[in-house]
Parts: sequence; structure tokens; C-alpha cells
Amino acid sequence: MAFLEVKDLKVAIDGKEIVKGISLNVDRGKVVALMGPNGSGKSTLAYALMGHPRYTITAGKIILNGEDITGMEADERAKKGLFLSFQYPQEIPGVSMSNFLRTAMNSMQEKPISVLDFQKLLKEKMQVLQVDKSFALRYLNEGFSGGEKKKAEILQLAVLQPKIAILDETDSGLDVDALKTVAQGVNVVRNKDMGVLIITHYQRILNYITPDEVHIVVNGKIVKSGSKELALEIEEKGYKDIVA
Repeated sequence: MAFLEVKDLKVAIDGKEIVKGISLNVDRGKVVALMGPNGSGKSTLAYALMGHPRYTITAGKIILNGEDITGMEADERAKKGLFLSFQYPQEIPGVSMSNFLRTAMNSMQEKPISVLDFQKLLKEKMQVLQVDKSFALRYLNEGFSGGEKKKAEILQLAVLQPKIAILDETDSGLDVDALKTVAQGVNVVRNKDMGVLIITHYQRILNYITPDEVHIVVNGKIVKSGSKELALEIEEKGYKDIVA
């Protein structure tokens, strides 16, 4: 049994069905890539897995570590080990990265971490990820470049250590150097206890983060699955030829 099981999930937005019956598994220590063209339902699936209230699950189940979390709120899912890295991270003026991360960490555990212990942890994670120490004092994503916003998300991933990380188009808008840096960060952070679901249009991030499985989504359904070679086929031939 995989740590995350998605069973025939259907999701609607404002009454319109977008995800039309997707099933997939993500186990701890594994990387699963979900690829597809624009509008295929990939990001909708990500938000539905995380419990965004706008996305209505009309059928199917989400099982996390053997427990049905389909009806749970987003904060409950986070406490149980789900993490979503947004395609377009929001700016939060007035809230420093350090305070945001400590608050998030304390909300997920019974015993709050002290300020000194947290600062030590944050410093260690920033050093490992080669993140500039100024990040800790800057307001969350305010004035950040696209690459800096993605680095901040990976820093959150490193500090919170979820069981399953959903990366929604983390490569979006990144140049080659920023993409390599972010991918390297993901590889440094992930381990045998963390499963990763990478959602992307392009194969390029998979040059740096090797998937164990690849699923192709078109029109709200998985139409083809395979190994990392399937992603290379998509890069060479495009979606139309592969799924025809």
C-alpha cells in the first residue's frame, strides 16, 4: 500500500468537472511525475489533494497512510504530512520568512519549537540549500524574483519535512540556472521518508530530478503511464503524437 493513494478522483470547479477520474499512487522515497498540456487538470488535482475549498471532489477518495482524508480541511492534511508548493507563491507583506516557517512548523506538532532551536534548524537548512541568510528576515515572497520564490518554497519543504510533497509546476518561469538550483534543492531535501509528486508541462526538470513513474494527463484523465523514458518521448514528439 502506497503512502498516498488517489482512487478514481473526480474534481469540479464551479460545477464544471475538470478531473475526470484519476488514480495514482505516491509512496515515500519515490518520485512520480504528472505531465500534460495546459488545461489538462494537473493543477486542479494538486489543489484538490491539498483540500482547497474551491475545488469540489465529486467522486473518488484520497487515502493518506491508510486513512481517508477526502473530507478533511487543508490544515488537517498538512498536519498529516501533505505539502503543496504553489506554481505562483503569494506575497505576504509584514511576515518574515523566519516567523512564517516557525508558525507553520509549530502548527504541525504538539510541542512548539523554541525560538533558539528553530533559528538553529533554519540556519542549518539554509546552509544545506545554499540559501542566502537574508532570506530569513525578508517578508515572505515580497519583492522576490521567480527563482527566489521557488527557492523559498524548497526551504519550506526542508524545514517542514512532509511525508508527501506536491510540486505544482515548480519549474514554471525559471531560467536554466534557477531550474538547476531548485532541482538540486529538491534532491537535497527529499529522502527515503518523503515521496514527491512533480506536476509539470515540460521534461526539463526531470533531467535533474529522476522520476520513478511518469503519468500523462489529458482532458482530466491519465491516458498513458510509464518510466522516465516516457517523459523523454514527450519532449521529442509532443503530447499529440504520444497519446494519439
